[in-house]
Amino acid sequence: MIQELRWTPFETLIRREIKRFMKVIAQTVITPLVNSSLYLLIFGVSLGRNINIALEIPYLAFLIPGLVMMGCMNNAFQNSASSIVSQKFQGELEDLKVAPISPFQIVWAMSLGGLIRGLVVACITFLVGEAFYFFSYQELLAIHHPLALMVFLIVGGLIFANIGIWLGFWAKSFDHMGAITGFILTPLMYLGGVFFSVSNLHPFWQAVAHVNPMLYLINGVRFGILGVSDVAPLHAFGVAAVAWVFTYFLALRTLKTSSFQRW
Repeated sequence: MIQELRWTPFETLIRREIKRFMKVIAQTVITPLVNSSLYLLIFGVSLGRNINIALEIPYLAFLIPGLVMMGCMNNAFQNSASSIVSQKFQGELEDLKVAPISPFQIVWAMSLGGLIRGLVVACITFLVGEAFYFFSYQELLAIHHPLALMVFLIVGGLIFANIGIWLGFWAKSFDHMGAITGFILTPLMYLGGVFFSVSNLHPFWQAVAHVNPMLYLINGVRFGILGVSDVAPLHAFGVAAVAWVFTYFLALRTLKTSSFQRW
């Protein structure tokens, strides 16, 4: 009974995070559907036949995994960050002070809520990509390594959900969150190999690109779907695991030192 009571607030917080993003179904489902369709139509279909990449696969196939990972990361981040920031300025975070829930449980509940939203968007993006690929090549895009795909999606979603938690507690206003998102996170996503293969870059820019952790997450998903990657899968997993551990403890520390909490 004591164990059940100990985990009840944790389960409740997860359900609240899920219900929260399900209430804005247009933002959760319709917006990713439209954005993915535009990216695939403009870059994958209209321009893709004129783009050659070193991996010797159709550019449309190359583009789909990048969009899947980008959708997962972006929505996992947005869910956690917007949840905390909105609660902060509405005074709802005070409820966590009196709730029998630990910082460990709060971080995991919010990160899992963000991850679930990210996975929903990733599935929608992949299905849209499959439709475009089928109409372009009259065949479906096969998933070569399902386990690797799920591992990188889960780890990538948790990383960005943790970043959202950190930024949500750190930001003093919506402008702070917008600045970090616009000037740091979004450029790193776009420069992480979503739209291009780093093997096509000059050696100097290849070296610069390999400093970007997004490159390893995106190429991990690309390996899971296509079976090819710009980086070794084990190397990509190692970088992803280190990034997850770092962002988890960053989120946990920020929560504990936040003036909105008693810890």
